[in-house]
Amino acid sequence: MAKETKAGRMKVVLATALLFAPALLLIIISTRGCEHKFKVLDDYGKMKRYAFTDARGKKYTSDDFKDKIVLITTLQPSCPGKCEISFWHLKKHIYETVYTNKKKLGDVRIISFVTDGNGNPVEDISQVALMVKDQVKDYNPDTWIIASGSSKELYDIEHNKQNLLTVGEEDFGGENGFQKLMLLIDKKNHLRMALSGENEGMVRRMKEHVALLMKQYDKEAAKKK
Repeated sequence: MAKETKAGRMKVVLATALLFAPALLLIIISTRGCEHKFKVLDDYGKMKRYAFTDARGKKYTSDDFKDKIVLITTLQPSCPGKCEISFWHLKKHIYETVYTNKKKLGDVRIISFVTDGNGNPVEDISQVALMVKDQVKDYNPDTWIIASGSSKELYDIEHNKQNLLTVGEEDFGGENGFQKLMLLIDKKNHLRMALSGENEGMVRRMKEHVALLMKQYDKEAAKKK
């Protein structure tokens, strides 16, 4: 009887081992100091210092965002119907993601400079700010900042002999084509990605790049701990 009991216990142990062996193997592998590999965004160099005033009259400089991830875009008084970027997709894929993931994405800010459509700054941005507030659910002006200031000089960036302020129609539609671009800037005010914001696909790609930059910071923080 004792032998039968022992044999039964052995069968249970073997069955359990066979059932959980794959999971245990994964746990062992993951705890042996293996690092997850993911794409690290290129660093295109330090951005110029910038300054602007928001719709509430509060003044900012780039120094106020030294510990933030910043996405810079433009908006026009003709938005949301006619924008140089896809306002709806920026709202849906970037702002709503940031707002609904405050704990993880609390360091992300969107700064949208208001231009007149010809690349020139607009001083009175109150109507654009009201439009954004009306169109964006749970709008927070400290997360998505509507800005009055010179944005064109921010796009005067050169890398590998390529400049974002192009004058040819083949790239971004001439010298004012910069208004279609989204700039992703890291916590050290370095440019990490520039993408067109004209369509949903490109806005989604920028969302992925924001996530990659967050992963980089998470990994660095984990190493320090």
